[in-house]
Amino acid sequence: MTYSDTTVWWIIAALGLGTFLIRFSFIGLIGSRPMPPWVLRHLRYTSVAILPGLVAPLVVFPAATGGIPDPARLLAAMVTVAIGYRTKGVVGAMLGGAATLFAVQYLLG
Repeated sequence: MTYSDTTVWWIIAALGLGTFLIRFSFIGLIGSRPMPPWVLRHLRYTSVAILPGLVAPLVVFPAATGGIPDPARLLAAMVTVAIGYRTKGVVGAMLGGAATLFAVQYLLG
């Protein structure tokens, strides 16, 4: 299915407007008001939920292998989770997982 240039730009503009309205609803309308403690408690987990949601499909169905799970990526994910759980640090966990991925891919060829 092909779209004309005009249609593509209308889609981009509509998505941009939708994104703006979603963000404005929180920042512009609620930004200066104090939020209840239960909302703040739930918002603390937003960043913790986003990163695994972005990374999980790349580990379980990697495009580099045609969607077949790769032992190197699975091992790197396990090492990342273990380091993150032990140290409670995101950067160290990501660096450890990346190092594991590169090392295992190098060893497997």
